[in-house]
Amino acid sequence: MAELASLVQRLEVAVGRLEGMSGPGGSAGGDSAGGPVSAYVEAFDEIVNGPLAQYLSLSQKIGGDVQKHAEMMKQGFASQRKLLIQASSSQKPSDAVLTTLLQPVSKAIQQVQAFREQNRTSPLFNHLSAVSESVPALGWIALAPKPCPYVKEMQDAAMFYTNRVLKDFKEKDKAHVDWVKAYVSIWTELQNYIKKHHTTGLTWSKTGPIASASSGPPSAPAGGCPPPPPPGPPPPPMDLSTSGGGGDGGADSRNALFAALNQGADITKGLKHIGHDQMTHKNPNLRTQGAPVRTGPKPFASPVSKPAASAAPARTLPPVFELEGKKWKVENQEGVEGLVISDTELKQVVYAYKCNKSTLQVKGKLNSIILDNCKKMGLVFEDVVGIVEVINCKDVKIQVMGKVPTISINKTDGCHVYLSKDSVSCEIVSAKSSEMNILVPNADGEFSEHAVPEQFKTIWDGKKLVTTATEIAG
Repeated sequence: MAELASLVQRLEVAVGRLEGMSGPGGSAGGDSAGGPVSAYVEAFDEIVNGPLAQYLSLSQKIGGDVQKHAEMMKQGFASQRKLLIQASSSQKPSDAVLTTLLQPVSKAIQQVQAFREQNRTSPLFNHLSAVSESVPALGWIALAPKPCPYVKEMQDAAMFYTNRVLKDFKEKDKAHVDWVKAYVSIWTELQNYIKKHHTTGLTWSKTGPIASASSGPPSAPAGGCPPPPPPGPPPPPMDLSTSGGGGDGGADSRNALFAALNQGADITKGLKHIGHDQMTHKNPNLRTQGAPVRTGPKPFASPVSKPAASAAPARTLPPVFELEGKKWKVENQEGVEGLVISDTELKQVVYAYKCNKSTLQVKGKLNSIILDNCKKMGLVFEDVVGIVEVINCKDVKIQVMGKVPTISINKTDGCHVYLSKDSVSCEIVSAKSSEMNILVPNADGEFSEHAVPEQFKTIWDGKKLVTTATEIAG
């Protein structure tokens, strides 16, 4: 019986290949072993041979860390192409098998993100960050029914850093400007590709064998092996692996789509739009479920510090993402790069507390937004009628897409604010803060950066104290 079952499986694979050869687009092209590829694989190859190839060429021209990073991206697209070939000639498998099939893409994403974290001192860090912030777009293959908007969100997530690359190199080296255009066009073309061929999710064949992890497609022609990954499992984005690269930190994933892919890893959160069925205020039964608990030491923790105090495990609070009355509570988010609040009202406020290495997008118009005790946090919002407050934060980036009358920065070290053309008249109020920069859009759409004064001179003019901003001498 076992031999008979094996024979049946082999026959199914052979029939699937024959059907693929006689199907639409089957004779137009082939994989590296000479077999036919479907029309949508050919369309994907147009991206690989077009904007991706241009990005790779310009990355090679720039060299250094950018070139190394590009090789990893190349491998990610090669892994995705393999899966597309298999999906074009196979029926969709069970979730367990699909998990295994998605692992190569997931690992490629994590390797790209890990390289950025391991090279924070790189002179080309903005390039690495732009790629690292947007590479989860390759995870569209696991999304349904709206993979295209997800890719657009990831493309937008890179905007902070692509703008900085343009600002730094516009007058210095045109290759870097072309590099940005080529890289951004990859995701633009991928969105067009998904709209045409995979509107509601990855399209699997309706005939042929059911896909299995042991009968994958031939190797893709997009060769080139990336540099070897760090020891141990690849670290997730914006966090150092507990076993890789000598760093310490948690193992949260950037993308919840890959939560099932990295078996054995402590992946509890990721990139996704929070739907009504996942909001605890709309589903009280969810509040009784156990919250995920992060393991391992905190990021950037010193290996030798206060041994007596560290004897007991540190208390880890569960993440919160819910609407409580008129307040959106976003708390204790760790390494989550795609939080989105879209169902907003004018009277609502957003309160983000103790979020680390995460990004939050707020759509619509609401009353106010507060970032409190956040680190390495990114905030993008449309319209606020009251105030945006940044309190006790470190290394945060804020982008205004619409209007805001006032932005208050208090007890914060490192704050970059990107204004829109409609918000350039807003008031920036700061106190006890350092490393503040306001980026104002120019007529050509790029930004000019202006530092907020940190040092002041006060004199008595005979009637009152007069305080003026001064520049640090030397």
